[in-house]
Amino acid sequence: MVVDQLGDAEVDRLFQAFADTTRRDIVAKVTVGEQSVSDLASHYAMSFAAVQKHVAVLERAAVITKHKRGREQIVRVRLDTIAHARSLLDTYEEIWRHCVDRIDDLLSTDEKG
Repeated sequence: MVVDQLGDAEVDRLFQAFADTTRRDIVAKVTVGEQSVSDLASHYAMSFAAVQKHVAVLERAAVITKHKRGREQIVRVRLDTIAHARSLLDTYEEIWRHCVDRIDDLLSTDEKG
């Protein structure tokens, strides 16, 4: 199970990274193709430093990586981490579906009895 593969702190960092609209948008942009932090900053009505902070949160959560290309910091998505997040959500969905199915079973038993 994917939940077992990641520690609690890693899962917390992952979902905290996705909890912000700007960070989700940054991930969407770099999923299409790598971009420099400067290019990313040009899309938002906030300071360059604020965008750098968002990128740092994503980097700590291992959602993106940064590398230098000349004077620019290039941001690239980590698809393996995106796959982990999806697997986590799939696991939670499976748990809840099982709970709903169990409730349905209990309710139908009550109706028959």
